[in-house]
Formats: sequence, C-alpha cells, structure tokens
Amino acid sequence: MSPPLVELLSRGARPRILVVGDVMLDRYLIGDVERISPEGPIPVLRVAREEHRLGGAGSVAAMLAALEADVRLAAVVGDDAEGQTVRRLLGETSIDADGLLADPGRTTTLKERLLGRTHSRHPQQMVRVDREETGPIGGPLADRLIRLVAERLGGLDLLLVSDYAKGVCAGDFIPKLVELARAAGLPVVADPVRGADYTRYAGCRCITPNRTETATALSRVVGSPEAGLEAAQELLRFGVEAAMVTLDRDGIAWADAEGHAALFPVRAREVYDITGAGDIVLAAVGYALGAGADWQSSVELANLAGGMEVERLGVQPITRHELLAELARGTYDPEQKILPLEGLLVELRRRRAAGQTVVMTNGCFDLLHPGHVASLEAARKQGDLLVVGLNSDRGVRELKGPGHPIVDERGRAEMLAALACVDYVVLFDEPSVHGLIEQILPDVLVKSAQYAHEEVVGHEVVDRHGGRVVRVAMKGDYSTSGLIERLRDHALAEDSPQRTRGTME
Repeated sequence: MSPPLVELLSRGARPRILVVGDVMLDRYLIGDVERISPEGPIPVLRVAREEHRLGGAGSVAAMLAALEADVRLAAVVGDDAEGQTVRRLLGETSIDADGLLADPGRTTTLKERLLGRTHSRHPQQMVRVDREETGPIGGPLADRLIRLVAERLGGLDLLLVSDYAKGVCAGDFIPKLVELARAAGLPVVADPVRGADYTRYAGCRCITPNRTETATALSRVVGSPEAGLEAAQELLRFGVEAAMVTLDRDGIAWADAEGHAALFPVRAREVYDITGAGDIVLAAVGYALGAGADWQSSVELANLAGGMEVERLGVQPITRHELLAELARGTYDPEQKILPLEGLLVELRRRRAAGQTVVMTNGCFDLLHPGHVASLEAARKQGDLLVVGLNSDRGVRELKGPGHPIVDERGRAEMLAALACVDYVVLFDEPSVHGLIEQILPDVLVKSAQYAHEEVVGHEVVDRHGGRVVRVAMKGDYSTSGLIERLRDHALAEDSPQRTRGTME
C-alpha cells in the first residue's frame, strides 16, 4: 500500500469538516429464527437485542469522528423520539450537533432492519421497514439551515454533502450551499442522489456516485471498469472538478477536469453487507482531502475503507487505527512492489494520471546498508512515489565480476520492497540503466552526490523531457568493497586460534 497513505493516517490529522444533508436513524432488531409461523409461510424472529446507529449524513459524520476529524453536522430531524435518539447518538460520538434542527412537522427518517440468525450463524437481513418523509423542507426552515451553515464556515477545511433525497437537499439548497462555500474558499464534496439532475452539483470539488447512480445520471450502462472510467470523465460535464464512480468489486474510477483519469482496483473481499459503503467512501475522501492529501491517497483511502465496511454487519464506523492495522497487514507483500517492466509501466501510467510525480533511482544494492536506506528515504522525498531499478544477477556479474552478487536478485528485491520508502522495484539485465530510464522517463532521477550531473547515466533523457536530476549525499562510509573487507576481517577474527581457545575456555 502507498507509503503516503500510511503517513497520512499516522500523523493523526484533524481536518475540520462540516457535514450537511439527510440524517437518518438505523434501528436493528437482531435475534434468532427457529421456526416458521403457523399463521403463514414466514420466519418468526425472536428478538435478542436492539441497536440504534446513525444513518445518512449522521453516518458520514460518525465515520469522520472515528477517523478523528473535527466534525460538525447541519441537518433536520423531526421533533420526535427518533430525533432525540439521533441527537443522543451524536453527543455520544462527540459530534457538534448545534446545527441539528428539529421540525415539528416532519418525521425523522427511520430505517428498521430485522436480522435473523439460524443455527448460531451470522445474522442475515430478513426485511427492512422504512418510515420517512421525503418532501422538501419548508422554505423558512431551509433558509434557517442555510444561515446556520454560513455561520459555521469559518475555520473549516471542507464541506461534505450527503444527499439521500429526504428533503434537506431539495430545490436550490445545494447550489446555495456551494455558492456559500466557494465564497469562503471551501471545497465541497457531495454524494449525489440517484435520479437527480446533476447540474445541481455544479461547482463541487468532487462527486462520488455509485455505479447505479452514475448509470441513471448518464442514461448509460456502466458494466465494466473501462465503462466506469469513461463515465467518470463524462460526469465532469455537470460542472464538477472531479468525479469518483464507485464500482463495488471493480474499485473506483476517477477523473478530473485537468484531464487526469485513473482506475483504482480494490482487493477482493467477501461481501457481508453493503450498508454504509457509500457513506464511508464519502467520509474517507473528505478526511483525506481535508487533511491535504492528494487524489491518489484520497481514493486509495476510500477504496480501503469501503472494502472493510462491506465485511461488517450494518453501518459501522471504521477507526483510523483499524485502517492502519489493515495497511500493516498488507504493507509487506513483495509481489505487489516487485514488478516486471510491463506491469510497472501500467502502474506508472495510472499514478501519473492521478497527478503523481515519479522518482527513480537505481543500483546493485549488493549489500543493503544504512547509507542505502538514508539515500532511498531522501530520494522518496523528491516526489510522490519511488521506483528502484535493480541490477539483475547477470548485470551485477558483468559490472563487478565473479563472486558477485553476494545476495541474489530475489533477495535484494525483497529487501528493497520491505522498505516503506520504496514503492516499486524493477529488475533489469543490462549493465547500464540508460535503457530503463528511457522507458520509465522519471520526473526526478536521484543518484549519489559523488557523481557530477554530467556523469549521471540517463541525465540527458531526464533533462530532455523536462525532468530534473537530484544528487544526494551518502551518509557514512558504506562502500561495498569496504564492507566486504570489514566482513572478511571479522570472519578472520572469529576463526583465529586465540578466539577459538577463548571460546572453549
């Protein structure tokens, strides 16, 4: 997984985010199904417990709180018991609910799910019962909510809109919201509703529709990842700066108005419950963008969080520490970082489409030592991702003669791949790295400061296409020949008669 994503979550950023939209209450009745009713061919659910969770915009806010963002909420509920439950849950989650308005004339949207368990298995959803009012909120109430949002824009990093077509975002509410945010210099990210006129989202930094919503908005089938990518690009005509189309098992297709576009595949997972997947995607993207992350990290975080959410029962916030733990489980996988040239070039096209800067360095790394690690870390800081060109065993023998390499190419590649600062490792056979540089065309080429600019192999290739060459100092005396001499001296000392007698005594 991308080291910048680990860094983003590790530094514990607390972006200040206002969530606006349709709040709902999710009620779960969970129990056992042991018989069929004598009144009809239906299962009888014997309820064991009841749970309440925040849904809709409330779910997005709760997920942001779990990521440790500073969250505020502006929304409308009914003046009823369910509305009071929503307010209580927000308080328990440390979400600023001063912007939650109660309308005596409305019913708080309630989604009640009955989940049954048989033979001690995981509970499965049997039926969902909705109680809701979807008409637009009244003009005076909408104006009051807009004024309330305007009062809370100061000091924010981002505004998120969760539109579930339950009345809050109806009419010209979103255009007014976007106008307010843009005047304050705030980006707006919206999760649009199915079937709406997407011109209402014009001016948003990004919209995050799913496959079905996108197909409806564009009147076209989005059946493949490639179709999703085309659809993401087409959504830009609605006046948004970027579009993310969530494609369930196919990941996320992303495009922006600057001509960048990319597909972000997702790791295959066992889908248990899709409830809340769209909410966590919006929350994750909002968290990342609000914390100053680029699109690459933002979409990767959304992919990761969405994948984890569908493995859980119902709407369940995912904490920042859970995301870090998930990344740690998949961080060291040599197969993900060590790529053939063809696969690497495909990955680099995807990363460049997302606006990433490619840094490259190369070497034999016959004995990986602290000087190498320091140099690689310095190289990684020059851009968004680091590619290490690694001489194959045959190439090392041609350069250094018999007896080399000390560690074979697979071992050297795996050691490099284990470093967090290294994104990709690619092997090459030729003694010179010039041909590899011509194919990768790095934006930044990094080599040791012991070489003058003109001595760096491939400098003319990088210069020609507008890149730059950076020379970094090697820390410490860690030449390979010097290390070998030290190892030989150490081995001789270990094998000396005096050392042997001392050990025996």
